[in-house]
Amino acid sequence: MNSSMKPSLRVTQTKSTIGEQHGLRKTIHGLGLKGPGTSVVVGNTPSFRGAIKKVIHLVRVEEVDNG
Repeated sequence: MNSSMKPSLRVTQTKSTIGEQHGLRKTIHGLGLKGPGTSVVVGNTPSFRGAIKKVIHLVRVEEVDNG
């Protein structure tokens, strides 16, 4: 296994998108989240990190092993 491999990110939606701008709702949906309490595991890439940064006030992020 490549030791320089970055861990994946588990993104959990903690708050509703009610009252949020349309673009933020689309970002949440693009990450694969369907509502508060749902989680997805995404790659630790610049594009996912940028999307998470836009909605960081609505989600919780944890690193998880790729194994």
